[in-house]
Amino acid sequence: MSISEIKQTTDTKMTQSIAALNAALSKVRTGRANPGLLDSVMVDYYGNPTPIGQVANVSLLDSRTISVQPWEKGMGAKIEKAIRDSDLGLNPSAMGDLIRVPMPAMTEERRKELTKVVRNDGEGMKVAVRNLRRDANDAVKKLVKDKEASEDDQKRAEADIQKMTDKYIAEIDKVVSAKEAEILAV
Repeated sequence: MSISEIKQTTDTKMTQSIAALNAALSKVRTGRANPGLLDSVMVDYYGNPTPIGQVANVSLLDSRTISVQPWEKGMGAKIEKAIRDSDLGLNPSAMGDLIRVPMPAMTEERRKELTKVVRNDGEGMKVAVRNLRRDANDAVKKLVKDKEASEDDQKRAEADIQKMTDKYIAEIDKVVSAKEAEILAV
């Protein structure tokens, strides 16, 4: 593997880290209903934990209510229990076959709690980006040790990798502060 391939691979992985952060933060609720909020909820489907999207149709009724329409008659109670038992703080109610999941109004305390969650996710992603930097630098050092690259190439590569790391950490900060602003907006 050459230095340019190492840099390219690292850049790709860091881009994927930003995408993963955006996906994680999209599940943090802001008072508006989002069907993706229930993606992490697992339902007991014949003894197997199964994502809710594989046993029911999840959609929006209005801006503050998610509807869950089970595909099988007997699944309604299990889906309702799974949503209630999840750590999302939601209280579903069944209306015949349809399960309505209203989004509770956000209190100031809950908003501050969610900003801590968002910051924590951002810090976790920064650690992941720094680990990618470390792995890339180690790969470059191995090339120098194996006499496939010079020490000058190593210094240039490490500087480029550091610039890349700084760029992605700034991007993470921007994503986290935008999400915090969205959460704190009343």
